[in-house]
Amino acid sequence: MHFFSQVLHWFLNGDHWRGIDGVPHRLFEHMSMSAEAALTAAAIALPIGIGLGHAGRGGVLAANLTNVGRAIPSFALLVIMLQLVGIGAWPTYVVLVVLAIPPIVTNAYAGMRGVDRELVDAARGMGMTGGQTLWQVEFPVALPLVMAGVRTATVQVVATASLGALVAWGGLGRYIVNGIASRDNVEVFAGALLVAIVSIATEIGFAAFQRLMTPKPLRNRHESTKNVAFAGLAEAADPV
Repeated sequence: MHFFSQVLHWFLNGDHWRGIDGVPHRLFEHMSMSAEAALTAAAIALPIGIGLGHAGRGGVLAANLTNVGRAIPSFALLVIMLQLVGIGAWPTYVVLVVLAIPPIVTNAYAGMRGVDRELVDAARGMGMTGGQTLWQVEFPVALPLVMAGVRTATVQVVATASLGALVAWGGLGRYIVNGIASRDNVEVFAGALLVAIVSIATEIGFAAFQRLMTPKPLRNRHESTKNVAFAGLAEAADPV
């Protein structure tokens, strides 16, 4: 109990809420970096996943991206980028973008391939062009799974951004690294708690945003298609 009272005292200490080392500034750094990385990854990954899913090709690529994303440890990738681009914000940014791309590509591909082919055939039979079919039929139906991929990647980015403190960047991870360096377990715990709270808040916020952005008739689609990603990737083993 004494330890937790010390943690509470740390949060109530006004010095930890002011200046460049204060919680508001560190939180702003953390969320700004996370947002920039997530948006960059989405800008790269969504066109790839949607395009491959629409064309019905590239399932092996989507599956391999997922496997590679799981296989490469974040810390190892950070060390590699440290040697390539130096210390500071850039290695953190690059690592976060690289880690966020695989789940977005995979879910976008699986969402597009999970669209009922009869809907696509009906749209084409009505004279819709490929682009019209993509944006007016396939994408709206695939949207729940596409958004789920962006959501997963964003939460992963927010949680992983704390590693940036290891390469002399800021963010909430700064409290963890500084606490370890000074053997201050209270600061380490406070920093870890802040990262956990922000990650959970991001998950909840994105869940609400995902529901808001999904058309009402499709809001329950994600619950009934939890295994679409696996089915879509399995289909890649037998491409048309």
